[in-house]
Amino acid sequence: QVQLVESGGGLVQAGGSLRLSCTASGSIFMIFDMGWYRQAPGQQREFVATITRGGSTNYADSVKGRFTVSRDNAKNTVYLEMNSLKPEDTGDYYCKAEVRTSGFSDLDSWGKGIQVTVSS
Repeated sequence: QVQLVESGGGLVQAGGSLRLSCTASGSIFMIFDMGWYRQAPGQQREFVATITRGGSTNYADSVKGRFTVSRDNAKNTVYLEMNSLKPEDTGDYYCKAEVRTSGFSDLDSWGKGIQVTVSS
C-alpha cells in the first residue's frame, strides 16, 4: 500500500558529500516522522537521523554536525545531506516513514535501501 524509494547513493571519497532522497507513494493520508537508518556490512541496522512532520530533528552522535535531515511534506520526501563523509559511514541506507494510510491504519514503512560507499 505504501512504497518508499531511495535515491542518491554511490561511491565517494572520504571528505566528500552525498545527498540521499526518499519519496513515499501509495495510499497515504499523512506521514508523521521520517528518518534514515544504515547498516554496515556484518553489523546491525542503526539509527542515523529522524525528522518530525513539524521539522524537529534528531541525530545519532556519530553524524551530528556532518549530516542534515530535511523533508518536503508536499512531496512526501525526506532528504539526508551527508558532508565530511568518512569510511565508517559506508553501508546500506534505509528510509523509514511512519504513515497513516488512506484507510486510517498506522504503519511503519521502509525503503529497500541504497548503498553508500566511502573510500579512504
